[in-house]
Amino acid sequence: MDEGIVTGEGVLLDTRPTSFVSRLLAALLDLVVLGIVAIAAVIVLVQIEFEPSTTLLIVIVATVTVVVPTALDTLTRGRSVGKLVVGIRIVRDDGGPVRLRQAFVRALVGLGELWMTFGSVALVCAIFHPQGKRVGDVLAGTYGVRVRGKVSRSTPVVAMPPQLAPWAATADVRRLPDGLALSVRQFLIRTRTLHPGSRAELGTQLATEVERYVAPAPPPGTHPESFLAAVLAERRQREYARTEAARQRDAHDSALMRRLPHGVPDPVD
Repeated sequence: MDEGIVTGEGVLLDTRPTSFVSRLLAALLDLVVLGIVAIAAVIVLVQIEFEPSTTLLIVIVATVTVVVPTALDTLTRGRSVGKLVVGIRIVRDDGGPVRLRQAFVRALVGLGELWMTFGSVALVCAIFHPQGKRVGDVLAGTYGVRVRGKVSRSTPVVAMPPQLAPWAATADVRRLPDGLALSVRQFLIRTRTLHPGSRAELGTQLATEVERYVAPAPPPGTHPESFLAAVLAERRQREYARTEAARQRDAHDSALMRRLPHGVPDPVD
């Protein structure tokens, strides 16, 4: 079985950190893109004959070095132009996608470790860190992984245990945090490969964490693995039902929008 984390986009993330060379190449490509943005901004200002000032220069530098990288990493979930070309992604330490906070911390710290020191601080940190992290990654709780753009064919669907279906249908199952949901899914997929002792300990630990998001508790004597499978299967079913209802509602609204107003009958083809 392939080792990895399957994201909600159906992309298999390699759990091994990406190589330093890949990170460096992606950073250089991103630098080229940011340079083009900066040059374009200068050309526009020259064309409109705008009077340069210290404040304007500060705004341009902040935009190119902090605002643009933060926006790119947030909107693309850790896949800027350079990372997309090289085939890597920045993820949180728990495997989840980066958010605005992590992207901003990485960009803000990068102002010092990348721009002001010409990347020397990031280079030294990445060489000696076991996961190839730079200072911004350490502070933001992120790291780079290789992305294989394919749907994982070896990842089975977690099925609902029949004996827990009636309980799950009426239980209040809240949305699990991304990191916890990924941990539960990966555990259920790999149960047969785990040592029995570790399997029992980890299953009990995950079930205890998941139980905080479920009410009422499962029937007494429920096995932790069955409980975890029931929660994931029920969440998947409810998300599908919600998505299908939204799709049907949109189709109905679209049909109403196409109808003629004031009771005029629709033309017959």
